[in-house]
Amino acid sequence: MFMLALSLFTIVILVLQAAFRVDAEVSALLGRADDLVCVVFLADFVYSLARAQNRWQYFVTWGWLDLLSSLPAFDVGRWGRLARITRITRVLRALRASRVLGQILLRQRGRSVAWAAAVLALFLIVGCSAAILHFEDLPESNIRSADEAVWWAFATITTVGYGDRYPASNEGRVIAAVLMTAGVGLFGAFSAALAAWFLAPEEEATDAELAALRAEVAAIRELLERRLP
Repeated sequence: MFMLALSLFTIVILVLQAAFRVDAEVSALLGRADDLVCVVFLADFVYSLARAQNRWQYFVTWGWLDLLSSLPAFDVGRWGRLARITRITRVLRALRASRVLGQILLRQRGRSVAWAAAVLALFLIVGCSAAILHFEDLPESNIRSADEAVWWAFATITTVGYGDRYPASNEGRVIAAVLMTAGVGLFGAFSAALAAWFLAPEEEATDAELAALRAEVAAIRELLERRLP
């Protein structure tokens, strides 16, 4: 689901860059966000290749498309991420999507919330950075470049607020308010999810021990019932 969300995100970036005339700084921002996702895709390709039972079969079927879509130097190759979406969608359909996926997400609640928070944080940082560059066109504005916008968005969503960059327009202040509010909730959820993630192995071990004890008690009870008249 994490890779599917990133794939959809990068497809939206490609569509925006191809269909609309965006500001040069906004275009640079979207390009850097896409480059960051390319790094994640490349790591996912290496991980999938290392875990594949038949590496050559994986590479000739989907692997080469995964590799091509993770190379930022080839813009045409990025459309290969459509194949990644198709691949993940096929997996979800094979799992009888909603029911099985829901069980997996509930069983791994900590990990699921952590990944969801990371994706939402990325979307918010990129989206609010692009929006602030669009609205901050006043003479007194001090957020002019993609680097300044990303720095401001990161400082705002973490509620640090250094004050070196700040919005001057009313629209920019609304965006800042949304980003700060979302940041408080996201980092609270992320911290709780990480704690649950680390505690999950202990809970699983405890559940396994309880299941073993129940099975042992049932076996003893069955043995006693057979021997007693």
